[in-house]
Amino acid sequence: MNSDRALLSVRGLTKRYGAHVGCADVAFDLYPGEVMGIVGESGSGKSTLLGCMAGHLAPDSGQVIFDTRAAGPRDILTMSEPERRMLTRTDWAFVHQHARDGLRMGVSAGGNVGERLMAVGARNYGAIRARVADWLERVEIDAGRIDDRPATFSGGMQQRLQIARNLVTGPRLAFMDEPTGGLDVSVQARLLDLLRGLVRDMGLSAVIVTHDLAVVRLLADRLMVMKSGRVVETGLTDQVLDDPQHGYTQLLVSSVLQV
Repeated sequence: MNSDRALLSVRGLTKRYGAHVGCADVAFDLYPGEVMGIVGESGSGKSTLLGCMAGHLAPDSGQVIFDTRAAGPRDILTMSEPERRMLTRTDWAFVHQHARDGLRMGVSAGGNVGERLMAVGARNYGAIRARVADWLERVEIDAGRIDDRPATFSGGMQQRLQIARNLVTGPRLAFMDEPTGGLDVSVQARLLDLLRGLVRDMGLSAVIVTHDLAVVRLLADRLMVMKSGRVVETGLTDQVLDDPQHGYTQLLVSSVLQV
């Protein structure tokens, strides 16, 4: 992979639901180690955009080009299903808002993380278990709980377990959908601090969808603001939040300041 070129290039991505616009003609480049935040009110199209980029939704038009290790830039929308599935197990991660959507609740914590390692060819039980234990500690879960089921964990612990499951294979790109949504404020702060450290330490690129401007302020290098399926403003995060140019962005920022 060439660090001078984009890791992810989105071109003209459009998705409609009948007359309703999910997202329209969205385009941006994401470079290695960069974090892009996407904000907007509920229904602004940010989750639709994320789903299209991550291959969960089929867009009506556009390209999602990823700089693969083996073959360089490839449009993931034209990849075969096995190719895309391997990408999601290795170089991509997807962190769901609700951890239960990203975990197998009937499998132990260790099994949840170890499964991803086995999916990429790991077979030595002792080595897998040791690596899982190390990752549990990295996300601030006691390794002594490796055999416990996720259902016995708190919401914050479940989210940290989902993050370990996703990052254990060393992906280069993570998609995060409201990663702190639904958690208590104190738990959110701890999780954000953990995510910031992991992104930095792993040199991870990420696309984070959230309605919480504090989340992007802390994690994102650049910011896109969406309204009615369209990008209305984009720029460096601090620049956009401190000096918003579009009326909609100004409303978003002022509504937070008034709380």
